[in-house]
Amino acid sequence: MPPADVLPLTVLNAAAWTSWLTKNAPKSGGVWLTLAKKGVTSPTSLTYPEALDEALCHGWIDGQRKSCDEKTFSQRFTPRTVKSGWSKRNVGIIERLEKEGRMKAGGVAAVVAAKADGRWERAYAGSASAVADPAFLEALEGNETAKRFYEGLSSQNRFAIYLRLLQLKTEAGRKRKIQEFVVMLENGETIYPQKVIEDGQKEQGKGKGKGKAKRIATSESGDETTPLVQKRAKKGKAEASKVVEEKVEPRRQGLRQRKEEP
Repeated sequence: MPPADVLPLTVLNAAAWTSWLTKNAPKSGGVWLTLAKKGVTSPTSLTYPEALDEALCHGWIDGQRKSCDEKTFSQRFTPRTVKSGWSKRNVGIIERLEKEGRMKAGGVAAVVAAKADGRWERAYAGSASAVADPAFLEALEGNETAKRFYEGLSSQNRFAIYLRLLQLKTEAGRKRKIQEFVVMLENGETIYPQKVIEDGQKEQGKGKGKGKAKRIATSESGDETTPLVQKRAKKGKAEASKVVEEKVEPRRQGLRQRKEEP
């Protein structure tokens, strides 16, 4: 049986989600929470904004989203880590929750820690209003190949670069990472897989792009840990699996993009 933190969790409504968090937030590693689409009341009436409010109150944060059916979708919720970055949107939500007196011990502790180590002040803008690092853009001017490839990136990949540079704490670290990104782009690599066209060949359909992707393992905050991708490998009929790290070529079908924390 899969671990509890990968099983779907369905609760009746926002009050039931609050009750679950009160009991389980301090000890759970996370859940895939079933959320209602607009106008849906069964099997749950819990909406994404309601779920996010309660998660932030308890020191949790949202992550990847998965489609389920015509009534619901599934959203990943996990405890914040010590490196978890903050979006300006969530900073604003926290300020509202504080005024409403809804913050719980776990949420207060997460905010105190973020303010103490500077993550609160470094809260990042959403992808719609994010502005690329000027030093990064200047570095691209010196590498025409990397610049052209960057201009063709999806909004998700552009935002991923923006976020990772923003979260770096030192100027030396930022300069080093800028050069790494320039090399990555020069080699035609991306953080997340995206559809691309190579050698004048047309794409074979939605989700069937050509090219190579370089997935950078990250913490919740978007900080790089290692320029490798984690991949599941199966062994024989027993299907025993382990995680291996390697540089990869993207799979031809079924690529799914992981959504950045808002």
